[in-house]
Amino acid sequence: MKAQHPIRSLCEALEVSASGYYDWRHRQAQPGPRAQENARLTQQIVQIHQASRKTYGCPRIQVALARTGHAHSRRRIARLMRQEGLWGRVKGRFRVRTTDSNHDQPIAPNRLPELPPPSAPNQIWVGDITYIPTEEGWLYLAGILDLYSRRLAGWAMSEHIDTPLILAAWGMAQTHRQPPAGLVFHSDRGAQYASLDYRHALQSAQAIASMSRKANCYDNAAMESFWSTLKHELIYRRHFKTRAEARQAIFDFIEVFYNRQRLHSSLGYLSPIDFENQKH
Repeated sequence: MKAQHPIRSLCEALEVSASGYYDWRHRQAQPGPRAQENARLTQQIVQIHQASRKTYGCPRIQVALARTGHAHSRRRIARLMRQEGLWGRVKGRFRVRTTDSNHDQPIAPNRLPELPPPSAPNQIWVGDITYIPTEEGWLYLAGILDLYSRRLAGWAMSEHIDTPLILAAWGMAQTHRQPPAGLVFHSDRGAQYASLDYRHALQSAQAIASMSRKANCYDNAAMESFWSTLKHELIYRRHFKTRAEARQAIFDFIEVFYNRQRLHSSLGYLSPIDFENQKH
């Protein structure tokens, strides 16, 4: 109608002041306080999601916002994330994987069920090996996790799955952490962990060996959980042409993001290093 008649004529016919009409239009054009707040909150959510390498879901984003003094309901955050097409990385259940325990080396008992939960770093370490596909072939990664803080204390990578690989991870953890005598080291029954060289390395550090029950990865659930995090938040999202490319990406994930930045739900939404620093 306004295309056919001047605005002022329409206002006179409807007995509405022109200034009142224009004021109403201005208010309609401007978003209200709630909409403006949602826009600001959405921007903060996007920034946190990007900083988390697009891995955080609603719970971690809610915690990150609260730590900057912005308390919002999880439902509101989830709604704004859906509107922006933002999703956290959802971990599936870790895959049950058996290990090569077909050897005649000594098998240590599973000591974890008889131990209380660790109350400080360097009381219980768990270790395992996983593999990463590249166009050049498999890259094997050995890791050692501190069960107290879930910090990856030592790790090493190689194109060979052998005892030197796990000895390199052990050497890194021992050098950086200097564990006391009596440390319990838990692993599966793999030939590498049962080897004479590895047993000597544990004995030299006065560490106590522990091994999972046969073909039971649930005895080493914390390490399996870390592998699941690594694969869902990095490996499954990338295609590596070379082992060197995979090495660089894994180093960055572990040392820059996981140990120092990633909020861990079982640690009260602290990173492993922040959890250790807060407690000790």
